[in-house]
Amino acid sequence: MNEQIRPQGAPGWLTLIIILLLALLGIGVVFYVQKQADPLVVYCAHDSIFSEKILNEFMAETGIAVEPRFDTEATKSLGLTNLIIREQEHPQCDVFWNNQTLGTADLKSRGLLESYKGSGYERIPESFKDPEGCWTGFAARLRVFITNTNQLQADSAAIEKVLAGPLDQVAIAKPLYGTTLTHFTILCDVWGLDQLKAWYAEQLKRGIQVTTGNSQVKNLVAGGACVLGYTDTDDYFVAVDEQQPVAAVPVTIEDKVILIPNSVAIIKGTQKREQAEKLVDFLLSERVELELAHSQSRQIPLGPVDWEQVPEEVKQYRSEIEKAYPLTNLVKQREQTLDWLKTEYLK
Repeated sequence: MNEQIRPQGAPGWLTLIIILLLALLGIGVVFYVQKQADPLVVYCAHDSIFSEKILNEFMAETGIAVEPRFDTEATKSLGLTNLIIREQEHPQCDVFWNNQTLGTADLKSRGLLESYKGSGYERIPESFKDPEGCWTGFAARLRVFITNTNQLQADSAAIEKVLAGPLDQVAIAKPLYGTTLTHFTILCDVWGLDQLKAWYAEQLKRGIQVTTGNSQVKNLVAGGACVLGYTDTDDYFVAVDEQQPVAAVPVTIEDKVILIPNSVAIIKGTQKREQAEKLVDFLLSERVELELAHSQSRQIPLGPVDWEQVPEEVKQYRSEIEKAYPLTNLVKQREQTLDWLKTEYLK
């Protein structure tokens, strides 16, 4: 019987090897198919109301399943950044879509990101991406003063006058998180940590209202409880859409503006590199930058786009792109600032 199923001229041991190889090949095929079916895990700090639609479009067009994980308003970006650090021995994330860049740059400094310079990377200006290709910025927000126009004229002179007096009608988000952390990191870079500490202590002494996030700053100013606040253009435009009496003036530091892009990066150790690259190029495309410009958050495109397709209220900030404070080499300053703020708020 054995002779009948043995390949002609093949000894028994060779038959066994062939059977084993075929079995291993079958297991490999099953494993490959299973890996292809597994979703691409995306940690996303950008607001789900905007990002989920874009991720769904990517899935519909590519057939690549995506499993997003979002974070809260108060701890977004920092929470997901810390999660990636905690999981570094056994990564659970394939692609990180951050709503700012400094936390992503910190992950790069820890060796937790993989380099990728695809078509999307090539269209973004040098000042908004990592030279080694470990992260790339796109679709930015602008840091602004938001004013209640019923109570304060929206110009630099009026704002400076308010900032020179009592600050009980001025609001700022807790600087431990988000874009306010980026703002403080830049101040640390310009002034040094000691001067930043002294400045913030003085702000608190003069009564500045510290809220849980930029949206709360927007609410205080739009509702008239404060006349002035530090926030970003995305929250400002929410108030505009609500027909609130608000205006925005860019925050400047040494004649530079604080332009805070989204960023995207591939996590080191991903088993879905090909799918991750496709998502990165998709997010860094002109199409997505235009879509985010038209969204309620009104993100400012950084790569080349047809500016005739950009909404007028976003187009007004085009000239600010060249004035942006550079964010590519602030990892050390962010670490210093964050260590200090943790002692202030996480006692």
